[in-house]
Amino acid sequence: MLTVDAQPAGLAEDGMAIVVVGPSGAGKDSVMDYAARHFAENARIVFARRVITRPADAGSEAHIGVDAATFSRMKQEGAFCVSWEAHGLCYGIRREMLDAVGQGAVVIVNGSRQALPDFVSTFPRLKIVTITAHAEVRAERLAKRGREGAGAIAARLDRQPRPPAAGLDTVTIDNSGPLDVAGTAFVSLLTSALN
Repeated sequence: MLTVDAQPAGLAEDGMAIVVVGPSGAGKDSVMDYAARHFAENARIVFARRVITRPADAGSEAHIGVDAATFSRMKQEGAFCVSWEAHGLCYGIRREMLDAVGQGAVVIVNGSRQALPDFVSTFPRLKIVTITAHAEVRAERLAKRGREGAGAIAARLDRQPRPPAAGLDTVTIDNSGPLDVAGTAFVSLLTSALN
């Protein structure tokens, strides 16, 4: 299910960033992976690999793993166009992604709601996609990941995320059902961004 919360800004020509956010267990990585397979041969669609202070083989996301000292050095050297901290880790989006948008690419970023103000001030053309899922679906997915106990999962589910600020170009995709439903909605959104 796709819900448009604001009128889309003119999509295309100059490139744009699409920042994907949503609560833990909503299936952001799965929806993005679905779209990445669909657009594998399209050079204008770029999925940003985040730099994260965790080992490269940890978690389901393909990322660039660095230690805290390396991350700090990269940040000081201006390697990131946006960076933030969450859940005891540091996350960075490489500056090349901003350059790619300037060259006409549609860059998809696995972002964070808390970093949205930095994304807004960094990327001149930005769309925010919130991936959601019903609480019981998220609970089941979080349990299957096996990273946290029942108490930590309950705490995650109790968090009430703040919606993006009013006036931003936002879309919500419900990923409570089969992946191909949400995945197809996201592919459709990216196809629109290319036109």
